[in-house]
Amino acid sequence: MKKTTGLTHFFKAFNYSIKGFKSAFKTEAAFRQEVFLAIILIPLGFCLGDGGVEKALLVCSILLIILCELFNSAIEAVVDRVSTDFHELSGKAKDLGSACVFIAIVIAVITWACILLF
Repeated sequence: MKKTTGLTHFFKAFNYSIKGFKSAFKTEAAFRQEVFLAIILIPLGFCLGDGGVEKALLVCSILLIILCELFNSAIEAVVDRVSTDFHELSGKAKDLGSACVFIAIVIAVITWACILLF
């Protein structure tokens, strides 16, 4: 199979990304909740930030949550693909993915609090 390059590669990668977003939205309740929260908070971040750096921090802290949730969903999908039987390492992988999302949420809360309250 010949590898694509240039614009063809870009458009194929873009289509894979859209497919991933659709899959996460369809199958992951947490992802849907975070997307709905982002729909509210991202425009708010642009409005409430004082200058480019604050706006970027407010918006990107929310996008970081989405990013970590996608990683978490990918880890869960791979673990479930290998086996749905309980295994200590499978549980550990899923717990670590969940911890990643939690840390991203903490980062967003701290960022928003520092910018808006201090």
